[in-house]
Formats: sequence, structure tokens, C-alpha cells
Amino acid sequence: MFEIGQVKLVQVQRASLKFGARPNRYYDPSPLLVVERLLASAEGAVGLTADGQTVADVHHTGHPDSKNIKGVNGLSIGFTSHYSRMQARYGGHVVDGCAGENIIVEAEQSFGLDDLSGRLAIQSSATGQVVHFTQLLVAAPCVEFSHFVNRESSSLAAEQLKATLQFLDDGIRGFYATLADAQQAVVQAGDKVFVVDNG
Repeated sequence: MFEIGQVKLVQVQRASLKFGARPNRYYDPSPLLVVERLLASAEGAVGLTADGQTVADVHHTGHPDSKNIKGVNGLSIGFTSHYSRMQARYGGHVVDGCAGENIIVEAEQSFGLDDLSGRLAIQSSATGQVVHFTQLLVAAPCVEFSHFVNRESSSLAAEQLKATLQFLDDGIRGFYATLADAQQAVVQAGDKVFVVDNG
């Protein structure tokens, strides 16, 4: 294992970040809630607030309006280095975490799927416990988020939309991950993040 950064923040989506009906659907990050700790499991993420409340992420299988797709997208991870690239291209409104990932890692370099070897580990700063996240997948960008980064409602020209989707792909907009071996984890800011080299 080699360390690639530390957790900067953890958050949950209280509801979908896409509003309205096609073709007028739009992206709004306001349902995001930064929490004190994230309780992660195979079912998805639950946030624990500073005052002890629990808030289920909309991708948790137990959420009443769950967006979980066959267990593939229960948890998501993003990197500050990727946000730096988005901010340089689109502006400061693309704040860290606005794409909705549950875990934002403070990192200096950018990562493609191959760089992560399909497996990450997070070590708790509180307990030293190490948990593994496997089955990493690129979280493909959507049209609505593409409009959001460009500060447009729904009027991007076809070529600009295509260029935006291509730029945000390959992990720039984040990755889905699955907690390995039916583990449970508590993740919070300051936890160390490692790539697990399967070679």
C-alpha cells in the first residue's frame, strides 16, 4: 500500500441533485450535507452529524427514494486534485464535493482508474482500523452536471456539451466504490487513504 492523501470531508446526498423533468432537468447541489462522520457499508452511506443525527445518503439501499443501482453506486469517492482541474477550467463555483461524492480525498495528483488498481484502503485516524474499497468504477458525468459546471441551465451547444462530458469522464467527476468483504467503516476527515497495489 502507498499513501495518496487524506480524507478532507465526508458528506451525504439527502435527495437527488437533479431537479425537474426532461428536457428541462437541472443540477442543484443544495441537498448535499457535510457530516462529522460517514458510516459506510455494503448498503451505502449514512452520515452522522455533530449533534448525533443520522442521515441516509440517497444511494443507500434503505433510503425511501434510493438511487442505488444493483449495489454498484452505493459509495463514491472524489479527489481535490480533480476539483482543482475543474475549477481551473470552469470556475470557483465548482467547489470541492459539489459533484456529490461521499468521500473527498485531499490529494496532489490526479488519478485514472488504472492508477488506483481497482482498490483503495482507508485507515481510521481514530482507531487505526483499515478498510478496503474495491470494484472501483468511473462515475460517468451527466448532462445536468455538465450544464452546472458551465453555469448554463440547459442551452449548451452540442460540441461544448460533448467536450465537457469528455473532460469530466475518466474519474475526474469521481469513482464509485464498494466496501470489501461485508465490512463496515467509519470514515472522517483526517483519515489516511492508500492505493492497494494488487501486483
